[in-house]
Amino acid sequence: MPTTPATIEDRKRLARRLAGSGRGFAEQYGFRVTNNPASLFQLLCLAILLARRGDFRRALDSAHALPGAGWDSAARLSRSLPAERARVLRDSGQRGDVDALADLLGDLARTVVERYGGDLRRLRSAAHRDPTRERALLTALPGVDGQVADLFLREAQALWGEVAPVADRRALTAARRLGLGRSAEDLAGLAGGGESERLAWLVGALARVDLERRYAELAG
Repeated sequence: MPTTPATIEDRKRLARRLAGSGRGFAEQYGFRVTNNPASLFQLLCLAILLARRGDFRRALDSAHALPGAGWDSAARLSRSLPAERARVLRDSGQRGDVDALADLLGDLARTVVERYGGDLRRLRSAAHRDPTRERALLTALPGVDGQVADLFLREAQALWGEVAPVADRRALTAARRLGLGRSAEDLAGLAGGGESERLAWLVGALARVDLERRYAELAG
């Protein structure tokens, strides 16, 4: 168990160490975080896969496998066949009701195409960049509940600054164990307040610490 930082300067120092890579959770695992339709949709698919039970590495593998199969956007995934999606998901290590997951991802892609022309930036525009409305529109999509929205917005806050501060359950678990705070607002203070990109890096790093059980290396 790491030593709890004694002072605010100690906490800020640890926060800088965690966010020092200059990359968020998704980027650390090879996903681009850019404000374009393909990248945003891939982040949403990643969020859905990460929210499922099981080894998070399977979720990462499956999230990479979808664009690897040529389905790098909502439009392209919407044109895929359910059996094709199920095969790719199984080959990437998914377990359980893979057919249902394949159907869900297809429904999600079609809905994003029908409502937003395949571009989640249009969801942002439809919400007039109001964070509450953005979250409501996200959770109205197939397969997107509050947990999935948190995982997506954890990454998207680097691009959509109005939604910050966002921290998912795992990031907050790590923050508490490391003595960095108990809320997204606490972490925003350590990251520099309005610096949503730096906050995304910090929150993503904390989520990785918890998923990879890397607490011991932060001791001292």
